[in-house]
Amino acid sequence: MNLQAYFDRIRYVGDVKPTLDTLTALHTAHTFNIPFENLDVYAGKRISLEPNAIFDKLVTRRRGGYCFEMNGLFAFVLRELGFEVRQLLARTAFGGTYSAKLHEVLAVDIGDKTYVADVGYGNYGIAAPLLLEIMTEQTQFVDTYRFMSDSMLGFVLERKLNGAFIPMYAFSTESCVPDDFEVANHYTATHPDSFFKLMRFATKPTPAGRVTLADSHLKIVSCGAAIERNIRKPEFRTLLHKLFGIEWA
Repeated sequence: MNLQAYFDRIRYVGDVKPTLDTLTALHTAHTFNIPFENLDVYAGKRISLEPNAIFDKLVTRRRGGYCFEMNGLFAFVLRELGFEVRQLLARTAFGGTYSAKLHEVLAVDIGDKTYVADVGYGNYGIAAPLLLEIMTEQTQFVDTYRFMSDSMLGFVLERKLNGAFIPMYAFSTESCVPDDFEVANHYTATHPDSFFKLMRFATKPTPAGRVTLADSHLKIVSCGAAIERNIRKPEFRTLLHKLFGIEWA
């Protein structure tokens, strides 16, 4: 792990002491500079969770990744800097139902407080860590979030949309072992029903919104306003490079 190469990749030049300010700055820099994308999953390539493989893909080759890669890399960096990090698994919410535990999130303990870090959610995911505190509304950039408690699911992260809070995912602080992530990663990357197998896409937040490129569609959200258009097949790779800096054959 070359920490300076990672800092260069996310354009980070700040402090590296294990404080909340450092965690927040690193989290924001990561989400704004390394896109969430599924190109290798869509292409049927194996997704390795080995730290060296993730570092090579996201940092050296300047690609993006999905939750297991993005949060796996971020967890490794945070531990190298002296943070106390727990890697957890979450259930993603879909229209009132929840998936199996197929999403990775991080719990970072600083003093007597716990913060949730997640640089790998994708669609309207958090851009900065959130204090794990029930019912407290927390605004970052253009989005507002809160945690709720559920007797069966544990903590539920919700995002405010048109005045109402919509569940994003649920998780508990139960410890996980490496094989838990290998199993979840294998299902997500290979199962024919996995959303990540259905289309190519890349997305990343901006201070004012989000940019999302899918197989045949481009959407740019800024300050609540959305610009959308269909794209031709040859445009995909051109826009992938222009908007996300990704070269993909």
